[in-house]
Amino acid sequence: MKYRQLGRTGLKVSEIGFGAWAIGSDWGPQKEQDSIDALHQAIDLGVNFIDTAAGYGKGKSEKIIAHVLKERKEKVYVATKIPPERGPWPPTPYCIAEHRYSESYMRRSIEERLRNLETDCIDILQLHTWTRAWNKNPTPFDILKKLQSEGKISYIGLSTPEHDQNCVIDLMRRSYLDTVQVIYNIFEQEPAAELLPTALDHNVGIIIRVVFDEGILTGKYDVTSKFPEGDFRNRYFEGDRLARVIRRVDKIRQEIKDSDFTLPQVALKFALAHPAVSTVIPGIRNKKHAVMNTAVSGMKDLPEELLLRLRRHAWHRAFWYAGK
Repeated sequence: MKYRQLGRTGLKVSEIGFGAWAIGSDWGPQKEQDSIDALHQAIDLGVNFIDTAAGYGKGKSEKIIAHVLKERKEKVYVATKIPPERGPWPPTPYCIAEHRYSESYMRRSIEERLRNLETDCIDILQLHTWTRAWNKNPTPFDILKKLQSEGKISYIGLSTPEHDQNCVIDLMRRSYLDTVQVIYNIFEQEPAAELLPTALDHNVGIIIRVVFDEGILTGKYDVTSKFPEGDFRNRYFEGDRLARVIRRVDKIRQEIKDSDFTLPQVALKFALAHPAVSTVIPGIRNKKHAVMNTAVSGMKDLPEELLLRLRRHAWHRAFWYAGK
């Protein structure tokens, strides 16, 4: 496993981290022992960064992580997230920051995160979404600074809203953020225009999520694929979306057919190729996932010529829930 600096935090984190959404909820049936085994296997293979959230199984993901880390001697960094209080997701331009992320609410949520993770201090606390309407007066980060000074959290981060990831750029320039979690993959390349260069300029750690575009860039789905009831992917790939995206994936398969890489390896290496990226957090549900994903860190980099060709597969779908 290779390690990279997580921006100005000074933490050295594994290139491949552990995305812990699926071990909490929303991705079909998941046996708790499989989750425990997956975490142990990943840590055995050098993973020292785990990403979770309050909303992943209403704290279930955090509790499983705490259970595993009690049995480990290694230092493993955990980033978790708190959502805004009840209301539109993502927040609308008319939402008020002090209502959605009030100090009393944030304190209660962070205390719950501390209990679930069985720790006295959260390594990285991320707000789970945002709106650029709050950028002129981002009071929630002033509250997080206060909690940081109290020793409740070590570093402050933000997970970008999918439809407006660039809304975090001003916050990075104004030094509100130690880390940013962003969607960046072969289809979603817009962050390379300004967000990722700004992170480099201001030494903000970048955590890449959705590197497989909710699994499609692993190549394991086809037009007949079905997902369990309650599975997040039923919404993400509803209607004709699955058929449309599979046609795009087939073109990438043709692009890489003469390379030495599989499709999921290419997806991970594409994200890791950008110098602003500190870690990539694919979802890991079992030991097999842990082995396959962590192995990519030790592989050679993608050839520059292949990287350039992959850039042509950027897909400007604007969250792709509407239009063709």
